[in-house]
Amino acid sequence: MSFDSSQEHQYLARVKTYLMQLQDAICAELEAIDGGAKFTEDAWDRPEGGGGRSRILRGGDVFEQGGVNFSHVFGAKMPASATAHRPELAGRSFHACGVSLVLHPNNPNVPTSHANVRFFIAEKEGEAPVWWFGGGFDLTPFYPQEADVIHWHQTAKRACDPFGEDYYPRFKRWCDEYFFLPHRNETRGVGGLFFDDLNTNPAGELDFEHAFGLMRSVGDHFTQAYVPIVKKRKDAAFDQAQRDFQLYRRGRYVEFNLVYDRGTLFGLQTGGRTESILMSMPPLARWQYMYEPEPDSAEAKLYDRYLKPQAWLE
Repeated sequence: MSFDSSQEHQYLARVKTYLMQLQDAICAELEAIDGGAKFTEDAWDRPEGGGGRSRILRGGDVFEQGGVNFSHVFGAKMPASATAHRPELAGRSFHACGVSLVLHPNNPNVPTSHANVRFFIAEKEGEAPVWWFGGGFDLTPFYPQEADVIHWHQTAKRACDPFGEDYYPRFKRWCDEYFFLPHRNETRGVGGLFFDDLNTNPAGELDFEHAFGLMRSVGDHFTQAYVPIVKKRKDAAFDQAQRDFQLYRRGRYVEFNLVYDRGTLFGLQTGGRTESILMSMPPLARWQYMYEPEPDSAEAKLYDRYLKPQAWLE
């Protein structure tokens, strides 16, 4: 099902309602598992159009820092980061809404994680709106356990399978390719799902209900994928050397987000709220010149096994 300009705001309202409910649900689950801190909400307005509500948790028993943000921004001109990806949209006005989250745990045995689900409309007078969904979730462990990685990908597959059997392998491959640091020749983590420009069903027909349903499924499956891993690993013992390695690997997160991430660039180029955009940064990180893990160590195993795309479900 496509839609024209008379319908677009009806659909935008439905997506916004879902996204705000998703933000509420994820925050409630994360607060329950942390037990030591609550999210604080910071509502904000964007002078050029739109706004959002940023929710930040700091100094928790489980999470050193985490953010779960909702935003809806709009403007008269698509930013350069979007038109570089979709040059045919140059000159169009836009609406963009989404939920984005990043979680940085205290314990190096608990992976960092990121998720995002979003909806765009690009408009031009006299032409039908162009719309699409995007999103996904990915996992960045420091001391990975294979069972956790398999569970993560099994849950990702369950999110996709009701909508078409080709979505999981396609979105999994897209995630491996997107969350890749070319200057390091390594993936950011063990992947998950990434998709963009979704507006059709498997038959190739424009279909809002299908695309919206798949986006909702990805959003709803994030905590099903992540929370069981957190529960298993949050009380594991660790030492200062492991903490130092966690902080070193967090540096890769900073490198990716500031150099390659399209969402960060989109937010900054649209005049978004800088504090909310950069809430994805870890509270602490470190860099070490010419670091090399000890051979046959747990740290070496991360590089040798987990920072390369793998067929985790085969």
